[in-house]
Amino acid sequence: MTDGGFDELREVRVPRPPARIVGLAVLVIFLLVAGGSMFYQVGPEEQGVVLRFGEYSRTADPGLNFKAPFGIEQVFKIPVQRQLKEEFGFQTVRADVRSQYSTSGRREEANMLTGDLNSAVVEWVVQYRIVDTYKYLFRVRDVTETLRYMSEAIMREVIGDRTVNEVITVGRQEIASLVEVNLQQLCDTYETGIRIDQVVLQDVNVPDPVKPAFNEVNEAQQERERLINEAQAEYNRVIPRARGIAQQTIQQAEGYKADRVNRARGDAERFTEIYNAYASAPEVTRQRIYLETMGKILPQVKDKIILDESLQGILPLLDLKSSTTNEGGK
Repeated sequence: MTDGGFDELREVRVPRPPARIVGLAVLVIFLLVAGGSMFYQVGPEEQGVVLRFGEYSRTADPGLNFKAPFGIEQVFKIPVQRQLKEEFGFQTVRADVRSQYSTSGRREEANMLTGDLNSAVVEWVVQYRIVDTYKYLFRVRDVTETLRYMSEAIMREVIGDRTVNEVITVGRQEIASLVEVNLQQLCDTYETGIRIDQVVLQDVNVPDPVKPAFNEVNEAQQERERLINEAQAEYNRVIPRARGIAQQTIQQAEGYKADRVNRARGDAERFTEIYNAYASAPEVTRQRIYLETMGKILPQVKDKIILDESLQGILPLLDLKSSTTNEGGK
């Protein structure tokens, strides 16, 4: 290219746009940026908390809302209708039909000391909702971390008041209910703005190194309970029977006593009546008693010999009947 060609290029000038068009373009860009920062959407399960220069201004309901642009007002969207949860002693790696859990880094908060100085591994879940967005954002610096500290402290306190058997077996529901009540009271005291829905003991067990010894203790306790139950059953079988026999014996003795007393009283009254009759007519009574007595005795005597009391010089007689009987026997 010759020098003349360069000169021609130098003489070409790019036309500058009018200042009005430039200003209009800047205005459009400004309006787009401002409009993008002025409107915001709050979800159906959320509430928007608007801060103006870092200070609380108002609470926005779900839907399309307006705020001052360029960072004058900021919006924090809080899920007030969603149930949140915190896991202790474990964490969910993947939630699915078959969820996967991990205890990596969470084992220390699950190790607890029971009231009988035994060790237990307690894994639990705290389910809660945000009910006051103002308190949630401004009363406590980090509500989630504070909730974890409070929940762990209360759980250790409740576990420390119970034996390991209560923690692992029959006392789980009571522990969960008591932790829920105490945790809610503490959240209200600190004005966290959250409501505890439920505390669930996910898994409660003894540490792996002591499981064999713990199982042996449980087996021994079960054997003891079995022997106690058998002894109680034997007691329930023998003692009532012995009490029944004793009561029967007492009643028989009472009956025998009443019979003897009544008989003695009857005999005494009969003797009294006889004596009174005898006193009124001695000869007649004596004769009657003699005849009644002989009437009872004589029928029992086989051979009878009746003699007159005035008879004298009795001649012995040959007992022909006895002799006949002896000859027949020969």
